Amino acid sequence: MEVDQKALEINLTSDIYGTFAEIGAGQETARHFFQAGGSAGTIAKTMSAYDKTYSDEIYGAEPSGRYVGEQRLLKMLDHEFGLLINRLGDERKDTRFFAFANTVAAINYTRTISGHGWLGLRFQTIPGGPHNDLILHARLLDPDNRLQQEAVGKLGVNLIYGCFFYPHNMDAFVKSLIDGLEGRVSVDMIRLQGEDFNDTDNKSLSFKLVNYGLAEVAMFGPDGQNLHPSEFMYRKPVLSVRGAFKPITWMNYDIIRSASSQFRSTHHIAESDLVILAEITLDILSKDHEPDEQDFLERAEMLSHLGFVVCLSARGGQHTLIRYLEEYKPPVIGIVLTVGYLARYIDQMIDEYREYGLLQAFARIFTGRVRMYVYPSRLPGTIQVMTAGDIEMDEHLKYLYKFLLSTRQIVDIDCYDPAVLKISATRVLNMIRAGQAGWEDFLPENIVSLIKEKSLLGYHSIE
Repeated sequence: MEVDQKALEINLTSDIYGTFAEIGAGQETARHFFQAGGSAGTIAKTMSAYDKTYSDEIYGAEPSGRYVGEQRLLKMLDHEFGLLINRLGDERKDTRFFAFANTVAAINYTRTISGHGWLGLRFQTIPGGPHNDLILHARLLDPDNRLQQEAVGKLGVNLIYGCFFYPHNMDAFVKSLIDGLEGRVSVDMIRLQGEDFNDTDNKSLSFKLVNYGLAEVAMFGPDGQNLHPSEFMYRKPVLSVRGAFKPITWMNYDIIRSASSQFRSTHHIAESDLVILAEITLDILSKDHEPDEQDFLERAEMLSHLGFVVCLSARGGQHTLIRYLEEYKPPVIGIVLTVGYLARYIDQMIDEYREYGLLQAFARIFTGRVRMYVYPSRLPGTIQVMTAGDIEMDEHLKYLYKFLLSTRQIVDIDCYDPAVLKISATRVLNMIRAGQAGWEDFLPENIVSLIKEKSLLGYHSIE
């Protein structure tokens, strides 16, 4: 549906009424409602407060000095929705009130700042009901300031329309966010909270963002709430551990333990300063060539239960995640793979870039701040351990690969527990599904309890 048609439909819905507060990229969202016609039925007030002194007077000062951030957005929503209810709540008892806000930094003239912003809606689903919050972060991809402002306006209309017309159809809601904006915006964080959405799983929203192509990467914390990197990992060292995590075995646990220990020791990082991401890719979630959402949610629940930040990334190579993380200026990035995963990944790169750009493909991964840590594997049916140096390489690539090893851009993890190398996650998963005794020995106790409590991974209790 066209954005202007959405704005008109909202204007003609008599019980939707609210305010607009937009900072940093003009009153682009409100403009669509004015131009659509019938805006008097929807708009109680619009405003912009560009000057920081005026903005601070209205919404309070920002101790962090960051005006394009989630905390600023929440202050705007608190203030504007509170005024609306105080002034009109008794007068308009048949109204679903809302307050829309955004704080945006569009691309500058010298292109040293890429456009991004926070948008949010505080809204009621029924007159007099509790309020709910929809918060999202968007990256603006147009190369021009004016086009980015236009994109913000359309995204704002799509957000408001989705909250009122698709409140219980999250697939339709997420897809509708980029109506008319394909290739122009990326929505890499979305969070929906409120009494009317207690049953909404924000981890599911993360999955939908990546699966439907709105984002290349989405993250959420141990509490299941979606996160944005700017809010918790700006300028911090990052270690990303890619795996299947189905289930989380003692070997998975040892991969994270040994990699983080070696990474911190090498780069002299305090444990409290390190951000560890457990990364799952869409590729490993495929079922009949389509990513399986329930499969993702079960893996994610286990990782959250252990206290990890979960990162879901789109199909593709490590360079996708690295490019994303580098936006937040980490001093160093560690990428953790098993040796088997590294071998498969290199094969994929060779197949994809053999005709052109293979050297550039490696260069996109091994930037100055990136190190790849490789966990060994035991060759099936043997006691022989395979390390990064044992990977067989194409003749024309072996010298490049040796260079990466010798300069320690690819590093073997040397403090692993040999006893856990024999654990096969596939075998353990089959034991769980078949009800075979003994599978519990291969998993941490709290993961065993979670699987049994919530019947994850096809587990069925045997009476």
